[in-house]
Amino acid sequence: MRKKLVGKYELGKILGQGNFAKVKLARNIETNELVAIKILNRDQVLQHKMVEQIKREISTMKVIKHSNVVKLYEVIASKTKIYIVLELVDGGEFFDIIAKNGRLKEEEARKYFQQLIDAVDFCHSRGVYHRDLKLDNLLVDSCGVLKVADFGLSTFSQQVREDGLLHTACGTPNYVAPEVFTDKGYDGTAADVWSCGIILFVLLAGYFPFDDENLINLHNQILNGEFIVPPWLSFGAKRLIRCILDPNPLTRMTISEIMEDDWFKKDYNPPCFDVEEDVKFDDIDVAFNNSEENLITKGWTKPVPMNAFELISGSQSFNLESLFLMEPVPGVIKQETRFTSQSTANEIMSKIEEAANSLNFTVVKQNYKIKLQGYTSGRKGCFSVIIEVFEVAQSFHVVELRNIGGDTLEFHKFFEKVSLGLKDAI
Repeated sequence: MRKKLVGKYELGKILGQGNFAKVKLARNIETNELVAIKILNRDQVLQHKMVEQIKREISTMKVIKHSNVVKLYEVIASKTKIYIVLELVDGGEFFDIIAKNGRLKEEEARKYFQQLIDAVDFCHSRGVYHRDLKLDNLLVDSCGVLKVADFGLSTFSQQVREDGLLHTACGTPNYVAPEVFTDKGYDGTAADVWSCGIILFVLLAGYFPFDDENLINLHNQILNGEFIVPPWLSFGAKRLIRCILDPNPLTRMTISEIMEDDWFKKDYNPPCFDVEEDVKFDDIDVAFNNSEENLITKGWTKPVPMNAFELISGSQSFNLESLFLMEPVPGVIKQETRFTSQSTANEIMSKIEEAANSLNFTVVKQNYKIKLQGYTSGRKGCFSVIIEVFEVAQSFHVVELRNIGGDTLEFHKFFEKVSLGLKDAI
C-alpha cells in the first residue's frame, strides 16, 4: 500500500500522540532524510483558541537556530491539517532516561548541563524565555547531543510589561521558580536559570529537590528554598546548585556567572555558530489562514502590502500611535522594531544599502527585503539583521527590522547607527 505524502514527505509510523496532536516519523523523498512531523487538526486548534500559542511556538523555533534546540524545517497546511516538520531526535526524552537508569555520574551530567546552558543562553540572546524547561522537554539524540524542545509556553522579551517583568504564571510546579508563584512579576532569564538548576539537581541526584503531593506544601518548600543537597556530590557541584537554587532572583546565579564557574568550565567546549540563514515567517500565517495543500512563496514587484489587521497586531496594546511616530522611540528597541516613511520603496532600499555599506556589512537583497550580515563572529554568532519594506499606501511605507543573529545589545547599537543614515527617510 502506498504511503501518504505531505509535500515532499512520506509519512510513516506514529511516534507519539497527545490531546491535540500526533507526531509521525516521515522521510524526505528528495534527500531520504528522516524527520518528525507534528500533525495538528485545524478545527481543534481553532475550537480551543490555540492559534496564537502555536504560532508563537513555531515563530520561536524559527528564530532559535542552535545545535542544542530541536530544529524546525517548515510548516505545511492542508484544508484540515497543519504539519510542522521537525528534526528527528532519536534518543528519547531525558525524563525516561533518568526514570529508567537513575542519576548520572557528574562528568556525564556536566556535559548535558553545559549543552542546556548553551541553548538557554542562546534563547535569551534572541529575547526568548522558554518558561517550561524540564526533563520532559529535553531530548537526546543517538550521539549524546541534548536538544531543547516544546516552546509552547515561551515568550519574547517584547511581551514584558512596562515594569520589565513577566506576569503570566506558567510552567510545571516542580521546576517553577519561587517568584513565578507571586503576583509581583518575574524576570524570564532568572526563572529559566532556576529551572536549569532543578534539572541539574535531578541529573545528579535522581530525584527532585522540592517534591510533595500537596501543592501548597510544595510551594512553601520552593518559596523558602528548603532542600538538601546529596552528600555524594563534589563540593563544586554542591556549591553551584545552591547558588542557582537561590529563592531570591536578585542574588541568584546568572548564566554568565554559571559559565565562569569552575565546576561548569571543566572540559567545556563552547559551541560553534554557522552563518545564519534568512528566517522566513510567511508559511506560518499561510498555514493558519490558507487552505492550499502546498505553500508557495510569491515574488513581488513592489513591497508586500500590510493590511489593517497586521498594523494593529504589530502595535502594543492595539495602539497605533507608536507605530506611526516619525522618529524611533529611545529605549524600546528589542529584537524587532519598525519605523514609517513617506519616501518611495526604492528610495528607502537605496538608503538602507548606503547605510549598510558604510557600516561594512555584506548585503543580500530579495525583492524589498534585505539581509545584512557582519563579518566577525561573537559568542552568539555573527550579527545579522533582516530589513523589510511593507506598503501601507502608495506613498506610505512601514520598514521592519528583525534581529536574527548576534545579541540584543548589538542590535541596539546597529539601530542607532543605521537610523542616522536613514534620518531623511524616517
